Amino acid sequence: MKKPAVLLAAAVLLVLVSLTSAFASQIATYPLLPTGYNSIRVFDNHGRFVGRILPTQRYWTPIDRIPVFLRNALVAVEDSRFYEHNGIDVRGIARALMKDVVKGRMAEGGSTITQQLIKNKFLSGEKTFDRKIKEAQLALEFEKKYSKDQILEMYFNTIYFGNGAWGIAQAARLYFDKNPEELTESECSLLAGVPKNPGRYNPLGKSADVNARRSVVLKRMEDVKFISTRRKQEIVAHPAAVIRSALAPTYMGHLRNQLIERYGRGIVDQGGLDVISAMDLNLQVAAEKALTEGVKKVNPKLQGSLLCMDLATGDVLAAVGGVDLSVNGYDRAFVAKRQPGSSIKPLIYADALENGFTAGTIMNDDPVTYNSGSGQGWRPTNYEKHAFGSLSLRQALAHSNNVIAVKLLDSLGVPKFLEFARSKGLPLQKQDLSLALGTEEVTLNELVTTYSALANSGMRSESRTIVRIYDRYRKSWTEFPSTVTPVMAPATAYLTTQIMKDVLTYGTAKNLKKFSQAHPSAGKTGTTDDYRDAWFVGYTPQIITGVWVGYDKPKPGGRGFTGGGISAPIWGRFMRTALASRPPVDFPKPDNVVTATIDPTTGQLATPACPTKKEEFYLTGTEPVEYCAKHGGGGVKPTQPEELAPADQQDNGGQGGQGAQDGGEPLSLTDQNGNTPQ
Repeated sequence: MKKPAVLLAAAVLLVLVSLTSAFASQIATYPLLPTGYNSIRVFDNHGRFVGRILPTQRYWTPIDRIPVFLRNALVAVEDSRFYEHNGIDVRGIARALMKDVVKGRMAEGGSTITQQLIKNKFLSGEKTFDRKIKEAQLALEFEKKYSKDQILEMYFNTIYFGNGAWGIAQAARLYFDKNPEELTESECSLLAGVPKNPGRYNPLGKSADVNARRSVVLKRMEDVKFISTRRKQEIVAHPAAVIRSALAPTYMGHLRNQLIERYGRGIVDQGGLDVISAMDLNLQVAAEKALTEGVKKVNPKLQGSLLCMDLATGDVLAAVGGVDLSVNGYDRAFVAKRQPGSSIKPLIYADALENGFTAGTIMNDDPVTYNSGSGQGWRPTNYEKHAFGSLSLRQALAHSNNVIAVKLLDSLGVPKFLEFARSKGLPLQKQDLSLALGTEEVTLNELVTTYSALANSGMRSESRTIVRIYDRYRKSWTEFPSTVTPVMAPATAYLTTQIMKDVLTYGTAKNLKKFSQAHPSAGKTGTTDDYRDAWFVGYTPQIITGVWVGYDKPKPGGRGFTGGGISAPIWGRFMRTALASRPPVDFPKPDNVVTATIDPTTGQLATPACPTKKEEFYLTGTEPVEYCAKHGGGGVKPTQPEELAPADQQDNGGQGGQGAQDGGEPLSLTDQNGNTPQ
């Protein structure tokens, strides 16, 4: 071909392309569909496919990008005389009227593609003769104004294809991860059957229904001579592979938000990424099952959330933002804020341990009234107004004593505690003592992340949901390293954890006692005023999981709606699965933590006469040095260990040895291996 001819051909091609675009733009009500689509694919931390992150933007597909086979398939099954009538098919109407007479009601039969388009765009779905007459009148006018191809193009871009897919562009992407022009004949035969009943015949529906509808489509195409019998058989022999819907809707929604935050909103439309998430798909499925079944068992109208994190990396292994997420997709794991109730208390106790208090410190829950700042007094009370009297801090936390928690916060000072909590990652702002009862709202993710420092020897694990990303366009990897930061003294974390262990043995979550015996674990319940929110956040040395249950519109859950009664059982069920393949291990004890045998009623060293004795943990230097005055000790200080140590050990700073006077029981100081520290 000569050069002028080549130039002429190119010019003609450009004109045709511009005309096509202009043709489409005249009727398009959405942006034109871009070419070269690639979805964002998500995999779990074992490389298992989880799903795709798809654009929510609706696009307009020009008729020349809709396969001819798909157009023929739709026409054959929906309106075989589409190219012959003027908007109304008299034969179809006659058949429909006969159906109406036989059934004694209005039937849907008889509508042409043009009429269906009119109904979807301009009219209601009510089945009345008046609506049918109006529909027919508009169809006649439509056919005068638009060509058949334009009508068919509008139809394909406005009809519903099920599962949230409006128009052929979204349908092709959702079910086959393609743009419409890339669809195979087998894929087209499935999509052509959907408009009849999108809820039933969409490609993700029951296979028997979907395949039966596809057979109807292909049979109609054969009847009207669009395909041969042999071609029909070949299509049936090679069924389309439908891409299943994404699993883990909460997790996928959070990943979408993270990608948009990092790359901008255009990233979802651009696509082309493989996201390796921190999710463990097996645990994700187990978490959804445990939460849904646990919540529904209490009340089907309740909602809940669950978040599980690996302490070593901060990897979010599972995140569930609610039950019935297909109906209500609100994220209650990462987004929703609720009052944590008593689950805030371990932070107050940790702060106290760093400021001279010990697990054996005795406090009482005698009533006390505080100035609320409004001229009225505020008097905190315990659960069901029960009073315990004098308790050690260990016992007070196990029983979730409100009065002692408030007194402890008052001793520390609210400003100081706020600084402590913020340094651990919990952005509290309230400036009053009600903080001790968890009156400031937090997210489940925030609370779990803050607890991670208690579980992980003072190292706060920042929640991570993306491990790495592969850009299929640029063929490059981007790593997202884990962030684990020291925010608390290891001894403080260990001592607080040892106190929290009792919550699972005799405290507010004692229904988890058997679990804690099999897997060393600690945690805290939380129940807000009037039983509106139920929490449990618990952990082992390996993983931490938090559970929240409540109503979206806060209202009382009724007597017994507590963190221990509602959320702890869900936590236990999930954690049994999560730890099934992990050997049980205990929390490592720091070298500067020692033990002493005390009388828990006085917090002093136990004597032989003490009716109860308790092995308690202390930061070195804070352990008691006097015997129990209540049971014969007389408050006498024991002999200093250094005085009894061998001469060659007296200058090494050790605290080994033992001493006893007046029949007092020896002081017991041991390290994590059961040896006397040197």
